[in-house]
Parts: sequence; structure tokens; C-alpha cells
Amino acid sequence: MSVGAWQDRKVMNISHKFPVLCDLDGVVWLAHEPIDGSAHAVERLRAEGHRVLFVTNNSSATVADQEAALLAVGIPAVGDVITSAMAGAHLLSAGERVLMCGGPGLAEAIAKVGAISVSHEECEGGARVDTVIVGFHRHFDYEIMRRASTAIRQGARLIGTNDDATYPTPNGPIPGGGSILAAISTAAGIDPIVAGKPHQAMADVVRAYEPGVGSDAVMVGDRPSTDGGFATTLGCRFALVRSGVTPAGVMPADQPSWFAGTTLDIDAANLAGVADYLLK
Repeated sequence: MSVGAWQDRKVMNISHKFPVLCDLDGVVWLAHEPIDGSAHAVERLRAEGHRVLFVTNNSSATVADQEAALLAVGIPAVGDVITSAMAGAHLLSAGERVLMCGGPGLAEAIAKVGAISVSHEECEGGARVDTVIVGFHRHFDYEIMRRASTAIRQGARLIGTNDDATYPTPNGPIPGGGSILAAISTAAGIDPIVAGKPHQAMADVVRAYEPGVGSDAVMVGDRPSTDGGFATTLGCRFALVRSGVTPAGVMPADQPSWFAGTTLDIDAANLAGVADYLLK
């Protein structure tokens, strides 16, 4: 396991307990199939007094569904799940008229901030749309892209919950929310505002949940550009795990575009390996 400059700062001598932020897909599970040792790793970190938050770019599921899925693999998580749907909704205002291209989690987040959801049928009938917001969903088709891009060309802004091109599964990557967002962005001819990791809106939501996130906190993820970039946004440490989209042995010098200037502080096979390092 390799470590970076943070070891030189002797952070292990810090007496208070720092928060640990965990991605879900590729860190805790693959398509809800638990990765070996992940539940026990969370249990060990919590037993030592570290708050563990789950910070995911998956915007499709509701928070309650994510909490239930975590409990099903042995991880209680009520109040500890933050999604990119929440980050996207953080950029909305009460009363704003929103055309949603996403799943139930995004609909939930939009409602919680008091924005008004405009249905695709209403959009087809000429209803005003202030913002188009896009997340992962499996029913995406040409008509959704057409309605969304038309609303944008008529003045609506475009927000993406995340721009991850792929989503890890036990059978390999599948197209992610970023691929859907790219289609709509291309059709509309504008660049989107992206809310999820590694962007500031997600950092704002994380700090609202855990104001103690500082330089000693750890962001654990499987994607250097997203999770490592988010650690940079937060100003905390990055622990890369090889249980998701980044293969074992791939290093910054090999794939500089993957790492995008990210500082790699911990490199481990999985979340259990990160816990071993932090707790020894």
C-alpha cells in the first residue's frame, strides 16, 4: 500500500477522529453485491469513533432505498447517505420549474427543495421550463432527449447530477448518468452545470451533513478523476480502491488523464485495506 505526503504530516498522531467518506459503487458493492470485507470495514471504523458517510454519484435511487440496500449488506446508514440527486437539487430554488430526466431519487430531491416538477407531457404542450436536470435512468430514449434539448434551446439551463460516463457492475461497466447527460448536452449545444462529485455543490451538501470535514478526512473511491477530484475539492485525503473501475497496477504515470492531477494518499485493494491502514 502506498501513501503520500499526508504521512509526512504525521496525521496518525491527530487525537480527534476524522470522518471517512465512502463512495458506494465499486467501494461498498457492485450493483448491490457486497465487496468482500466492506461491511466489516465500516463497522471497524465506526467502532473507533470515525463517522462514515456514503457519498454516491448515483442519483437514481431514493435515500431510503439506498439506506435499505446498505442495511441489507450489514451496514446501518440512516442519516449517512448523500447522493448526487441531493447535490443537483442544492442548485435549485423553491418555485423553479424543472424538467427531470432521471429516477425516483432525483424526483425526491427536487420535491424536497420546493422546486416544481414539469412533466414531459406538460413540456410537450409548451409549459415553461426553467431548468432541465439529468441523472441516471434506464428509460432514456430519443423523445426524452428531444424534449430536454428543446427546453434548453428555449432558455432553460442544464444541470447534471453527475458526469460519470460509466457505472461499475459485477459484469463490467455499463453506461452511466454522464453518458445520458452528454447526449442531451450535445443535442442542446451547451455545456452542463455538474453537481455531483467532484464538484462544489456536492461538497456543500457533504459539509452540511458533516461540518468536521477537513484536511484529515478521507475520501474513499474507485475513480481518481471523480473521487480523487472530490477529495481535492474538499481539501482532504484520497484513498483509491481497486475494487471498482480502476484496475490494480494502474498508476498516475500510466494513465495521467484518469488521475487528472489528483494526489493519491492511500492505494488499497478494497475498503477493508483502507480500514487496515487507517486503524493500525
